[in-house]
Amino acid sequence: MKHRRTLFVMVALLLLAVTVSILSGCAQQPASEGGEKVVEVTKVVEVTKVVEVEKPAEEMIPEGATVINFWHAFGGGRKLLIERMVADYNYTHPGVYVKVENKGSYRDTLNAAILAAQQGNPPHVVQIFEVGSQLALDSGIFVPFEENAPSWVHMEDLIGGVANYYNFNGKFYSMPWNSSNPILYYNKDIFRAAGLDPEKPPETFEEMLDICDKIVSSGAAKNCVSWPLHSWFFEQWMANMGAELANNGNGRDARATEVYLTSDAAKEIVSWWKEMYDKGYYAYSGKLEDWDGADAIFVSGQAAMEITSTSDVVNRQNDAAANGFELGTGYLPYPANSERQGVIVGGASLWMSGGHPDNEMKAATEFVTWFTNTENAVRWHKATGYFPIRKSAVTVLEGQDWFQRNPAYRAAFDQLLNTKDTKATRGAVIGAFPEVRTIIEQAIEKVLAGQASVDEALEQAKQEADKAIQDYNKSVE
Repeated sequence: MKHRRTLFVMVALLLLAVTVSILSGCAQQPASEGGEKVVEVTKVVEVTKVVEVEKPAEEMIPEGATVINFWHAFGGGRKLLIERMVADYNYTHPGVYVKVENKGSYRDTLNAAILAAQQGNPPHVVQIFEVGSQLALDSGIFVPFEENAPSWVHMEDLIGGVANYYNFNGKFYSMPWNSSNPILYYNKDIFRAAGLDPEKPPETFEEMLDICDKIVSSGAAKNCVSWPLHSWFFEQWMANMGAELANNGNGRDARATEVYLTSDAAKEIVSWWKEMYDKGYYAYSGKLEDWDGADAIFVSGQAAMEITSTSDVVNRQNDAAANGFELGTGYLPYPANSERQGVIVGGASLWMSGGHPDNEMKAATEFVTWFTNTENAVRWHKATGYFPIRKSAVTVLEGQDWFQRNPAYRAAFDQLLNTKDTKATRGAVIGAFPEVRTIIEQAIEKVLAGQASVDEALEQAKQEADKAIQDYNKSVE
């Protein structure tokens, strides 16, 4: 529970100089017409006022409660929602108290957890992004969630695409939580202004080029589409073409030792990206991984479309309402010369660290199980746009006609359900994945800036990424 304390302080305000006129019989002043002398006196008044200053709220941990620490990477409205959900748990589970804390970005949160473990005080539950999975497995900090969870966790209730990603060697080492994939958002009003069918967003790279030509040449929008310059989109397009990012079955048959950055699929993606940029169709903020920048370009009407996470459905719907335009959603475009394979689950899962007393381990597993149950999966999905990770949650939503009443959510969910289960769409498992992502992003940035050709940039990126992977592998072997 929270205890609110108010501090009362005495505040002396600025001295107030008040000039008053009083009647006086002093002989030093000349007389007025009425014979009375007027003396001006400056009166000093000191005003004291009681002001309430609210101190930061203090956590009041119930005496004797089992305390567990939960670290996550969300800010803004999601942070507030998490805190409300945790407060609900603490209220309904009086023997346990969950302390929740935001630790910055995904990378910051993982690094902070590793550092805390090295110092002998790891948090009980940590949100770790999907590409940190191999690093989490290798760290030795975490214990397999499935082996410690209660029977009523019902892992078989997880929807296919989510379960496929987070199942390593037949076991769930973490509990999936916030899951997403990229979709196309578009402004139907700009489509109409450009003479386009507002119900037919582009499905292929080629259709995107054609539609962008019509939008920009008509003056309906300055640019056509925006998305963050982030490796996540490159990875998604590789999977959508059925191309694996890394060797050894995308790192799922054996530890990955190299990445396929010079493959035909990789070159096709970056070449199209470059063409879109050179023609003025694609716009980004100029900074790597700038999600807010891409959002601003689309929401302001500078671009007719945005490719970003399904977790932004709620935000984009609110933006459309606030800015007076009609929002549409569609699948992630793919090259017409390939067959659509689908997308990789993005987002993060909840990992449990080991080495805690039995009562704390039990409390942590039960909290994670509650936090991701059917009711909370529905609550989280509605409030954020992240997938309802449970089949039972989908059943509840369909019973409420949720997707019919909120069609923007439907495209996102259908895209995942229609994804083919392959090693490409299950996503790569790479120990040095965060570093590899940065290398890919820097290579694309060089191509867009004209500092290197597609072949040159990808060849250099492959060499750097392979070295990073091999150095990482040596460190854990």
